[in-house]
Amino acid sequence: MDFTDPTAFGNGSAEDKLNNVMNTPIIATYGHGTENDFLVVFDPEEEISITTSQTAAMCNRETGIGADGLIKIGKRDGKWFMDYRNADGSLAEMCGNGIRVMARYLVERGHQPEGIFAINTRDGVKHLRVPAKDDISVNMGKVLDEGEAVTASVEGKIWNGYHISVGNPHAVVFVEKIEDVGSLKDAPVVRPRDIYPEGVNVEFAEITADKEIKMRVHERGSGETRSCGTGTCAVALAATLHTNTPLPARWVIHPPGGRLVVDIDPHANATLTGPAVLIKDIDITNYLQDA
Repeated sequence: MDFTDPTAFGNGSAEDKLNNVMNTPIIATYGHGTENDFLVVFDPEEEISITTSQTAAMCNRETGIGADGLIKIGKRDGKWFMDYRNADGSLAEMCGNGIRVMARYLVERGHQPEGIFAINTRDGVKHLRVPAKDDISVNMGKVLDEGEAVTASVEGKIWNGYHISVGNPHAVVFVEKIEDVGSLKDAPVVRPRDIYPEGVNVEFAEITADKEIKMRVHERGSGETRSCGTGTCAVALAATLHTNTPLPARWVIHPPGGRLVVDIDPHANATLTGPAVLIKDIDITNYLQDA
């Protein structure tokens, strides 16, 4: 090809074509899983650089687009990779609601056939069952009781809790009435602090019926959210311990944003099942122009 020939690229000059490529808008897709909402950026070649401050600006609900986090979809060693950031721009291991939204994006936009497939995360490879419609299930891996006694306090009220790991850290406390927890605008004070050097997600749970739970959550780096996928898995294991329920166990958990089902097998592996929907595409180019 003669790159000096204006017709070599079809209509328009080579310079025009290059400028068009460089000026291609960068699009994010807004979606949610039980109202835990995310911006999804498809970047299989991992060519798009998004900084901490840019992520925080986009996720800001007052001055930006508004979301609980950002998911950049890459591809590494032939596997889809979930590059997940909290609303403040900090990196996180993964997100149980977010990975379902990512899977819905891949199938709905034609990048991946429906069925069972894998997504790699900072917490390892997760396998999902993704139908063309209906709820998505994700094998979250082993949920661990770390055996540490913890407390969480809000507005002077203190509860004893469980230190649970779902690849990311959680403190789970049980309350008589979820409405009595108070404001979660600020992060609850969790002790001992030294076991959570990078912060902690804090769940408040009320067992309302046989194997049904109401839940609220304050996520590190995001604040109170309408739902938390890893948090529901942490609550399910903590509830199993709290009620001396034998495994396997199934818990139906109701965060403010909807309904999720967590199955824990005899080896404490959790499967999270729930909805994921895509809402709209948004041009985020302007947010990425400032460092």
